[in-house]
Amino acid sequence: MSDIQEATKQLLDVNLHVKQRSVPVTESDIRSESEHLHVTIGATVPTGFEQTASDEVREKLGSSCKISKDRGKIYFDIAVESLAQVHCLRSVDNLFVVVHEFKDYQFKNTKEEVLKDFEDLAGKLPWSVPLKVWKINTSFKKKKTKRKKINQNSSKRKIDNGQGDKLDERDVKKEFTNHTLGSHILDFYENPAIKEEISTLVGDLASCKDETDERAKEETESQVLKFRVTCSRAGEKHCFTSNEAARDFGGAVQEYFKWKADMTNFDVEVLLNIRDSEVIVGIALTEESLHRRNITHFGPTTLRSTLAYGMLRLCAPQPTDIIIDPMCGTGAIPIEGATEWSNCYHIAGDNNPLAVKRTANNISSLLTKNQIKEGKPSWGLPIDAVQWDICNLPLRTGSVDVITTDMPFGKRMGSKKRNWNLYPACLREMGRVCRPGTGRAVLLTQDKKCFSKALSGMGHVWRKVHTVWVNIGGLHAAVYLLKRTPQVFVHSSEEDEVLGNANNEDD
Repeated sequence: MSDIQEATKQLLDVNLHVKQRSVPVTESDIRSESEHLHVTIGATVPTGFEQTASDEVREKLGSSCKISKDRGKIYFDIAVESLAQVHCLRSVDNLFVVVHEFKDYQFKNTKEEVLKDFEDLAGKLPWSVPLKVWKINTSFKKKKTKRKKINQNSSKRKIDNGQGDKLDERDVKKEFTNHTLGSHILDFYENPAIKEEISTLVGDLASCKDETDERAKEETESQVLKFRVTCSRAGEKHCFTSNEAARDFGGAVQEYFKWKADMTNFDVEVLLNIRDSEVIVGIALTEESLHRRNITHFGPTTLRSTLAYGMLRLCAPQPTDIIIDPMCGTGAIPIEGATEWSNCYHIAGDNNPLAVKRTANNISSLLTKNQIKEGKPSWGLPIDAVQWDICNLPLRTGSVDVITTDMPFGKRMGSKKRNWNLYPACLREMGRVCRPGTGRAVLLTQDKKCFSKALSGMGHVWRKVHTVWVNIGGLHAAVYLLKRTPQVFVHSSEEDEVLGNANNEDD
């Protein structure tokens, strides 16, 4: 049996028997589910960018996607082989596997009856397949963490060895063996080329059922799973609170599986999402939001990487495009751009030297992380950081293809009063450096009134194409997609001269 086959069988060791109670599964069920293991994945995304996330899912996974009525959520079906590709999506924050969806749940009239229904619901749900997916997902995360530690230790030992310390040959051999196995396991997720081989191996799971059951039983006897239930609720016609629903449903889940409740140090997080008459039960696949991927040095207004990706995707970057963020802050947008659109050139700039330093540190941290992951020197990223004045950019007229930035809201940065002068000056300078006819800009701001006023005075340079309404930390903000008009930029002195000549002709 090859290393890949062995690693794959370890990953597909998904029978989740617990000490006191197990989900009943027959041998035929195992073979059927393993050969056709498709599940529905739910994902939270930045509000307003549901369509962008849906487009990414269709593009990268080939799956149809449903946008939820509950803002900031999407749902799509995948085969288990695509689970790691789901974790690589750039537009999603958190992931969960759907246990069951009730599109029109019939709530009883009294609180007691509703909560009793939630208690009864726990034993009626199809937990088996979602728990298998959770088990696979957990195995993947453990192997990934293990390989990361091995790579870090390897790098550290190379440094130590250079200083004259001797390595224990047995430790090196053991480390190499573990690293090799971990790499094969990760290949299952990260290398689509072996997808076909994996699909044929999945069917072999039933043949090793007895061995799998025995191992699972031994593991669960030594450790009972800990869990918590998290309830999110929206709607005005509910006679119960989120805490009451989570408490009673969680108690029933605990009784059904014989798990141990733990609100902080838990293994499994069961989700109960309620919106009006829609109820969705799920199991979380992410411990923390996936937007925490690029930034290590934060500022007062650091933008989420998922939102940065959505903004960049709106402007459809093309190969060889020059993309700038003239008010980059900690560099979230250009770093995300350089990571996903490496065939473009990205410039991060800010007038604050501390912001530029943070951006440079974030770029350096990302390069170090990539080097550790790949185990070899990195060639770098197509990005530069520079300090400049947004109203006087050191760039040639018409030299930039895309401008994407998070403009000061006037809350934590700047002021509403200052924006009345800053916004028109920014739009004018952006119009100067942006390429006429093909250039575009994606600008985020919560100061919508000031922005609309500034934009109305620049109608000859910028044309508004689309507006996406988003929620930024509880603030109602807007992302504006602008298109650069074909009109050649005219400097102030030249513009005054043109206007003067026009007035003389009228006389």
